[in-house]
Amino acid sequence: MELTVNNTKAYAYSGGRPFNPELPAVVFIHGAENDHSVWVLQSRWFAHHGFAVLALDLPGHGRSEGALLPSVEAQAEWLVALLDAAGVQAAALVGHSMGSLIALETAARFPERVRQIALIGTAVPMPVSEALLTAARDARPKADGMVNVWSHGPRGAIGGNTVPGMWMMGASLRLMQRAAPGVLYNDLNACNAYQQGMEAAAQAQCPVLLVVGSRDMMTSPRGAPKLAAAMKDARIAAIEGSGHALMAEYPDAVLDALKDFIA
Repeated sequence: MELTVNNTKAYAYSGGRPFNPELPAVVFIHGAENDHSVWVLQSRWFAHHGFAVLALDLPGHGRSEGALLPSVEAQAEWLVALLDAAGVQAAALVGHSMGSLIALETAARFPERVRQIALIGTAVPMPVSEALLTAARDARPKADGMVNVWSHGPRGAIGGNTVPGMWMMGASLRLMQRAAPGVLYNDLNACNAYQQGMEAAAQAQCPVLLVVGSRDMMTSPRGAPKLAAAMKDARIAAIEGSGHALMAEYPDAVLDALKDFIA
């Protein structure tokens, strides 16, 4: 579905069902250089089980128009504007990687708009190496390759796609290649610059789920206990063997964790 947010067209996938703002809403927020398509299984399940779903494309990503937003804080403000445009008073937010920081910041700054947050593949803070930032700015193909290799655990590397005949790492790389120039650098820079994550965690009053991959090289699961301890009501769901691309590598396990938490 298309929405007008801040006078600009925004796209959100509604999970194959007409969007009904009267139903409890679940909003899915993608990570760096991705779009709504990373949430196909999870968004469709919730849409077909009594929820109103918005798997959004952030500005300048996927089918959404508008300028790239350079900070997590700006993206959180845009997300609230999208909720207004969709007629949603409060929603459960599910974010992956950069999207998890957006969900966290939104919960801290706009608590009345957020019922729950699920943070998938998260780390607070979320530093990005200078080598990767430089490659994202000056040598995008190299940066896409670095992110693709580091995002997948053993299952992704040996062809463990749950869809027969599909190449997991090839599909991930093609998704990144579809993005416009400058998207990856913008997104990685926003993650690297976001320094108030622990303060936001302490301010969040809603229930929180952390979904971590045991083999995640991008956002190490070792920081999850400290992050959970900083929150009022948080729990951790660990997915053994998964890297950072949890929804691609272990889609059913991610869905099960979200079902237990939200549904």
